[in-house]
Amino acid sequence: MAKGFKAPDVKGPRFREEAVNIIDKKFIDSFKEKYPKHKGLTETKIRQIIKSFNEKVFEEVIETRDGVQLPEGLGQIFIGTCKNVKKENIDFAKSMKYGVLVTNKNWETDGKLAKIFYTSYSTKYKFANRECWEFVACRNFKRSVAKTYPENWTMYVEVQPDKKLRALYQAIRIGNKNDNKVNAQLKSYNEFDL
Repeated sequence: MAKGFKAPDVKGPRFREEAVNIIDKKFIDSFKEKYPKHKGLTETKIRQIIKSFNEKVFEEVIETRDGVQLPEGLGQIFIGTCKNVKKENIDFAKSMKYGVLVTNKNWETDGKLAKIFYTSYSTKYKFANRECWEFVACRNFKRSVAKTYPENWTMYVEVQPDKKLRALYQAIRIGNKNDNKVNAQLKSYNEFDL
């Protein structure tokens, strides 16, 4: 039996999170002071460089299974496959169109969801206050993940909801150590020497 759907009030009051802009005049001045050979760059040129770098990073994250290690040891970004949440994933556009509650079941991905993960655990050297760092994906990144994920969703790492990412990285490190031992044994193996 189909449940009725009450459309959201599109003219109701909204909460808007205050936008924080990191690239301001203070940042530009400190950048030019730190790197004097780039003094000739304008603010718009610096913004274009940062935007193109960010686009290259998120394109590489989408194309690579293991994600991307950020420069300066800031952490790693990757796309993980997760099980569908237990609460209903409402498709608001179709629900408003038909007047009935329509849920999105993600049939093309066997009910799996894509999530963008940021972790600073796997960095080689720990840095101060690494637990306080946060990553928020831009709109273009989210939309391109949503567009490409259904096409090759089996490629990405499956993340268990009850396990921490730290355990995943420790398992990978232990696996790499075991692989090195096996490779060393294989190099010295001789089937004729019994």
